[in-house]
Amino acid sequence: MLMEMFIFQWTFWLLLMAFHKLACGLEGYDYQEVTCSQGLSQCSVMNEMPLNIPQSDVVDVKKLTAKVELCCGDNAACTICLLIDTQLYVQVEEDMDQHRHNQEANNSTVTAFVALCYKTPQTIPACKRVSFTVKHTTLLQNLATVSLIISKPAGISFSSIVLVYSDELMQPIKVDVPSLDEVCSQKLTQQHIEECHMPQVSSVINQEMNQVELKFSAINMKFPSMCIQYEANGICQIWTRKTIPLHSVAPCLCLQVWEDDERRPRRFRSCPFKNEWFLHTSLLRNNLSTSVVYAQMNNRGQMLQWNVSAPCRLEGEVWPCRRTGRHSCIEIEGFRQLLNKTTWKQRNGRWVKMVVFEDINLQLSPCVMMKVGSEADLPLGPFCHHNSAARWRWCLLLVALLLLVSLATLMLCYLHDFVKKCVRRASRGVRTSPHVVLLSPPGVDKDISEKVCDLGSLLKQQKLSVCVDQWSRREQHSLGPVVWLHSQLLHSKSRAVLILTPGALELAHESSNRHQEAEGDFGDVPLIPSPYSDAFTASLCLIHQDKQKGRVGQRFLLVTFDPSVVKRHAGSAGLFEGLELLHIPSQTKTLIYELGKGKPGLDGD
Repeated sequence: MLMEMFIFQWTFWLLLMAFHKLACGLEGYDYQEVTCSQGLSQCSVMNEMPLNIPQSDVVDVKKLTAKVELCCGDNAACTICLLIDTQLYVQVEEDMDQHRHNQEANNSTVTAFVALCYKTPQTIPACKRVSFTVKHTTLLQNLATVSLIISKPAGISFSSIVLVYSDELMQPIKVDVPSLDEVCSQKLTQQHIEECHMPQVSSVINQEMNQVELKFSAINMKFPSMCIQYEANGICQIWTRKTIPLHSVAPCLCLQVWEDDERRPRRFRSCPFKNEWFLHTSLLRNNLSTSVVYAQMNNRGQMLQWNVSAPCRLEGEVWPCRRTGRHSCIEIEGFRQLLNKTTWKQRNGRWVKMVVFEDINLQLSPCVMMKVGSEADLPLGPFCHHNSAARWRWCLLLVALLLLVSLATLMLCYLHDFVKKCVRRASRGVRTSPHVVLLSPPGVDKDISEKVCDLGSLLKQQKLSVCVDQWSRREQHSLGPVVWLHSQLLHSKSRAVLILTPGALELAHESSNRHQEAEGDFGDVPLIPSPYSDAFTASLCLIHQDKQKGRVGQRFLLVTFDPSVVKRHAGSAGLFEGLELLHIPSQTKTLIYELGKGKPGLDGD
């Protein structure tokens, strides 16, 4: 039965220690180095169960000291080390005499040990058993020392509190582990400590783009986590962009960057804008919100409440005043108060402050003035109650309205002719440069289409306003070919250039015949081909109308890329009779000259 209990107890503690090491992680595994003084030999160290810490009958712990240091090797990473120094008193009792007599007189030795334990408030104890051989003849006054160095002690990290003891009844020694910030502030060790490595951020103000550009030096070449805060103790808001709008930047804006890595918990924080004086001016002019409220106290007295909101806390003075003009306000004596940074509160990312002036005469419609910074700074304000401010705004609005009415009356009386000329010019349109519309007949091949587009690009290079029907298919579909063509020809100095092909000549001949038949049989009602099918066909109807009104050749010009079309057009009389035909590319300069003259189009057609 006793054997079963013993086996169960050892199994339980083995499982507990295994769980403890697993919870601490592999980096929690420690290794140790022990040094013994004169009189002690064959020193060795091994792990000991923290349950019922054994005590040696040979030695007593007289003094125990401990400290935490960084162990740094040559060009190697530094680690946390726990140093425990123990002063021992070796007992020489009568019951040990018999043991010594059984051994050689001058070489009497005794095997002994001492248990050293450490723990943190969050972890279970870890114990080390230091065993050694005592040679009494070489001891000095029965005293000896044992020094134990434990590297990477399990469960101990920066800022931890470590309790070191040798006996369960002994008062433990408290050891404070330095914080990570303290350790990383030492330039000699920070490069060898992995936890000290952190990304950094620098900023460049780009006033042309109205933004601040952020540049990061990430360890793993990836975008680190970042937050921005107004004031060093303000709420840090997560930021995921590499730029910050300039209107959001204030002198007190601070940046924090870090990596999402438990091995590198440190954050890099900087406040790079505190010396940018133009941001101080922008803060006071554009980023300051104030309000003035009239209220009554519990004792029926009157009070003035002034609220201010800004990205940064402000220091200075504030006082009530009686307004005598738009920008002038005489101080009401006896109410001046100091502004300090200790009484501000942050809400929704902005710092707010409330100042109350009690027992003040509200019949004076008091306003508030403020001075920020040194005595040389100019006062800000006056900030007035909304009723007072509204009266000033209504007065200004009324004066401005009277001035506008008077000015308008004078302009109508003395500049009537000038106004009429402006109206006429506006009715003619705003386009002053010649406008050219290139129209292709339906069903042209790819080669003709490319030449038309090239011609349109050439005309645009000559500073002409050009519209090619092939570039406006979507607009023609939404408006309709007729409406689209009329909208293009309504521009001042508009010319339509028709691309002639053999098919276009046949289409014009057919259209001319049908117009003649329509006029003979049905009066003014046109027959097919319908002008609603495409813009080129719609232009044929407009050419027919121009010929009837005797103004053919004013709005339309013919162009062809085929020499045979020139010969056929010269020997035929029809719808295109009287229109000038130019061959491209041989007469390109003539075309540019004709279009550049900018013959005006006819309004109302």
